[in-house]
Amino acid sequence: MIKDVIVKLEQQARDPARDFAISVARTLGAHLAGVAFAFVPEFPGYQQFPRDVLTEIMAHSENAAQAAIDRFDDAARQSEISREHRTLKAREVDAPSVLASLARRFDLSVLMQSEPNVVDNDDMIEASLLESGRPLVVVPYIQREGLRLDRVVCCWDGSRAATRAINDALPLLVRAGTVELLIVLSEKTSSDEHEIRGIEIAKHLARHDVKQLQIQTTSAADVDVTGAILSYVADRSAKLIVMGGYGHSRLREIILGGVTRDILKSMTVPILMSH
Repeated sequence: MIKDVIVKLEQQARDPARDFAISVARTLGAHLAGVAFAFVPEFPGYQQFPRDVLTEIMAHSENAAQAAIDRFDDAARQSEISREHRTLKAREVDAPSVLASLARRFDLSVLMQSEPNVVDNDDMIEASLLESGRPLVVVPYIQREGLRLDRVVCCWDGSRAATRAINDALPLLVRAGTVELLIVLSEKTSSDEHEIRGIEIAKHLARHDVKQLQIQTTSAADVDVTGAILSYVADRSAKLIVMGGYGHSRLREIILGGVTRDILKSMTVPILMSH
């Protein structure tokens, strides 16, 4: 069950993640927490800045965060959902881990996809995916509508990450009009003679009252799995993708797998991911 949701608020007036998170909370009857960051300025030790300059920079950041909170409150109030808001002060380099740590206390996180020259959320998304232990929804920066569950595509390859994502998405899948298990066949696709592809996970979902379930396959070269998924989703007019997020943390560098990275860059509909 999804009882509480956390969303990272953006500083620009149009915030697709905020509006999408509100629609998720409204659909599920969940509590929603809006979080805005006020970034603490940091400079190399050899640079000295007057105290009043630093104070002015911090005040500007706090004002921007408060404006995001105000917009969140106005939008959430109209939807009459249970809500709260928080302003977090952190250095920009620490913010991803701060958000991931907070997200462990919620069932679902919602973040906006990075928008070129406007918002860079790559580190936030990677940390939330790999460090929070919770699922997240990444919302395209071009998104205009709220949560729609007419048709949901679940990317299935039998992996642990894909299994986790589908399980985390169950509260949405049981409400979906149609759920499609998409299996992308490539050079690396393993063959299991003991199971028709996708049939066992389909039976599992059916026992959880997921209705109108279909198993679909498409072929693609290893280098174009992302293109195959996005083309299929566009052709089927799907409104949500569910998929495993692949990656690992090496020392302090977070590394995403190729398909995960490419999907996040080229996505056209919201994606629920789990690691």
